[in-house]
Amino acid sequence: MANIREQQIQKSYKMNHSQPTNNKAEDNNAGFIFSEDFKPFNQINDIFTRAFWDEKVRSDDTDAFFESYRAQPVPRKAFGFRQKDFALRNASWAISDIFSNRGSEEGKREGFQASMEDDTPIAKEKIPIQDIEQFTVEIKNIAKFFGADLVGITLLDKRWHYSHRVDNREVKPVPNDLPESLSHVIVLGHSMKKSLIDTYPSALAGAAAGLEYSREATIVTQLTSYIKSIGYNAIGSMNDTALAIPYAIKAGLGEYGRHQMVITPEFGPRVRFSKIFTSLPLKPDQAKKFKITEYCNKCTKCSDACPPKALPYGKPTFGTDSPSTIQGIKKWSANCEKCFGYWAKLRSDCAICMRVCPFNRDFSKLGGKIFRLIATSRLQPLALWWEKKVTRFERIKPDVWWKHHVK
Repeated sequence: MANIREQQIQKSYKMNHSQPTNNKAEDNNAGFIFSEDFKPFNQINDIFTRAFWDEKVRSDDTDAFFESYRAQPVPRKAFGFRQKDFALRNASWAISDIFSNRGSEEGKREGFQASMEDDTPIAKEKIPIQDIEQFTVEIKNIAKFFGADLVGITLLDKRWHYSHRVDNREVKPVPNDLPESLSHVIVLGHSMKKSLIDTYPSALAGAAAGLEYSREATIVTQLTSYIKSIGYNAIGSMNDTALAIPYAIKAGLGEYGRHQMVITPEFGPRVRFSKIFTSLPLKPDQAKKFKITEYCNKCTKCSDACPPKALPYGKPTFGTDSPSTIQGIKKWSANCEKCFGYWAKLRSDCAICMRVCPFNRDFSKLGGKIFRLIATSRLQPLALWWEKKVTRFERIKPDVWWKHHVK
């Protein structure tokens, strides 16, 4: 009887909640505006992948950039780029590297160019789900139990899936298929340490990204294992398989910023996103308007601070001439070639745009709460004036970080 009841609940739920991937109301709520030439992005054109095959991107600098994560990098005298700075950055990536290297013989760089594998079989017996809304709350709490900072649910939308993934043995596009039984996406947000972000640009700051990639690889694996153990399919994903940003927006976790990051109410832009594709029947969240994108329309702090001048001014557009930009959707788009070229010269990632973002604040403190309230209200002009005339997001010197956080 329990299985029959569960099937009836799920059938009724799908009839009432399933939506086509081109639902106009949902797209409008998320701020998605498409043109007729929209098509899913081919991951072979991702700027990091192009650095391995496209002579317009590849250089001695890009080779040295990738090598610095795998071998002993050449340290510099400058604080933030010394041996221990690179060592801390690379050590932060260590767990993520173990995951991404597992499938190398099959051409799968898990979490980046292929979905993540786990050893848990799908249980033959599904647990009965009597109340889908309550079960959705339970799944979110389990995700947070494993360590996720933010959790949202949305329906699977193939427009955001890569048309092809990358086989990294020959750096070639191959099919990017998922089982048809998958219907929902659990989007997980992982906050990055502000104290490290505030030291960008530096190799030390790169530990903020590596630490979260390692942490999310573990969290994704744990949550997919749990879901499969209760009888449902689940496939873990980090940067692979589909674009994380539109899924995070659809799941109600934040809004799109000029610097092409999702800005969340809880952590600003200091968030990395992972996702789990699943057959679990869950209640989707709705995209939310926090007035953050509205703020970005009037703010150019990230573009002003970008050393290679890779970030745009003006209003969102329908893409650029770069093959590394998804075409056919109206948004702010960076000059990926300039951006990555600067990364390559640094031998580390750059997130100055994240550091100077007005929403890069500690919202647990009174000052952060007041700014967020003003910046997302009718008093927004006051917040913009305050940011322009008063606030200074100065870089924290890496040696200061070492002094206060380690010694």
